[in-house]
Amino acid sequence: MTDDIVYDSACSLVARMASKEISAREVLDAHLARIDAVNGDVNAIVTLVPEIAYETAKQADAAIARGSLLGPLHGLPIAHKDNHVTAGIRTTFGSRSRADFIPDITDLTVARLQEAGCVTIGKTNIPEFVAGGNTFNEVFGITRNPYDLSLTAGGSSGGAAAALAAGMQPLADGNDFGGSLRLPAGYCNVVGFRTSSGRVPVWPAADGLVGLSVHGPMARTVDDVALMLSVIAGPSRLAPNSLELPGSAFAEIPGDGLSGKKVAYSPDLGGAIPVEPEIAALVEKAAQSCREAGAEVVHASPDFTGAAEAFRVLRAWAFEAGMGVHLDAHRELVRESLYDNMARGRELSGPQVGAASIARTAMFHRMREFLDEYDCLLLPVAPLPAFDCEQEYPSSVAGVEMPDYLGWMESCFDVTITGHPAISVPAGFTRPGSPAGVQLVGRHRDELSLLAMAKAFESVTGYAQTRPVL
Repeated sequence: MTDDIVYDSACSLVARMASKEISAREVLDAHLARIDAVNGDVNAIVTLVPEIAYETAKQADAAIARGSLLGPLHGLPIAHKDNHVTAGIRTTFGSRSRADFIPDITDLTVARLQEAGCVTIGKTNIPEFVAGGNTFNEVFGITRNPYDLSLTAGGSSGGAAAALAAGMQPLADGNDFGGSLRLPAGYCNVVGFRTSSGRVPVWPAADGLVGLSVHGPMARTVDDVALMLSVIAGPSRLAPNSLELPGSAFAEIPGDGLSGKKVAYSPDLGGAIPVEPEIAALVEKAAQSCREAGAEVVHASPDFTGAAEAFRVLRAWAFEAGMGVHLDAHRELVRESLYDNMARGRELSGPQVGAASIARTAMFHRMREFLDEYDCLLLPVAPLPAFDCEQEYPSSVAGVEMPDYLGWMESCFDVTITGHPAISVPAGFTRPGSPAGVQLVGRHRDELSLLAMAKAFESVTGYAQTRPVL
């Protein structure tokens, strides 16, 4: 194992394999050696399938010998999130109720990654049924932050983000309901992209038309996120809300960046959330970085009134609709707080769900109108630094008591309710040295412009180049 492989970018690794500088077998060997060296401490990858991986790497090297690539992700090792079903590979959903489940289908995101030439190496850890912003469960235990093993890696894509940060894989798939791509990306110094609904088609999906959850890419650089998006985006008849623009449209990021753009920023979402001073200072510093990249920066925010309540209602409703029957059948095996959240969905009335849906639509339009004036909105990913991984969730933020285990994540789930794309990018480090991210929120369905602005921010800051010491 050498850092020049495990910390090389996905784009560079594909180019090096294409030029025969290195083989897919060597790339796989390096990453499996890295997993062997550090995963025992981090606990990011929870299922390994080396036999399957080596067979795919063999096919990749054979393709190069014939003068071709398997696809845009040729030979790149990827462990898939443990709620993304993978045919023939254990998929536990982080729950004792699914501890031995082996699916007979592969979800669309994973299938597209595999068709593009990735080498499946296993699965990444999640909280039970992806519920929560700290990655732990009773099947595999806690995923720890590679920058400080006493801290959380975030969630629910915590295993994915930690594996990226620790050099165990160059790309990762995930999904984002209330921040599950953005929160762990922010805490692990990587990039996580929540796209507009339908940009990445999702199948299977309990609610394929109006659900709040989206699939998306994670990586250590914005270019690598765009590479992965170019593969998993694009229309599919399996997903009724999928957008028609082909994924290839995202393969190359425009060079206009932040120069001449108008950026709004708010450390506290216009007063909607409490935020700890150290995070507020990092957001101010990020705003200054946007200025250095040529943007006009203004302290401003849309009105997020009603977003949090709408999210809580629609989340509970989705939990009951998608998991109610399963959780009832296995109540003794699932986390009590998860069951209680589902049960709240069962108690909702039609008018309550209707009011939340109306509030969601109103929030979309408030953000749309706000972004008619600004090119993007800069916000914190989380309102406090990464916390003790043994703590289920923070009970207070900046001295304000949180109402439940969701409260501290409002900086992310208020954005979810708007329906707009948001990308989490590294924004610096706290005084003890743990990473913190900011999210850039862009115009609806304009992921390409958002990628360009994120890349410009990444270029002027350079935070992503700081690696954990393991």
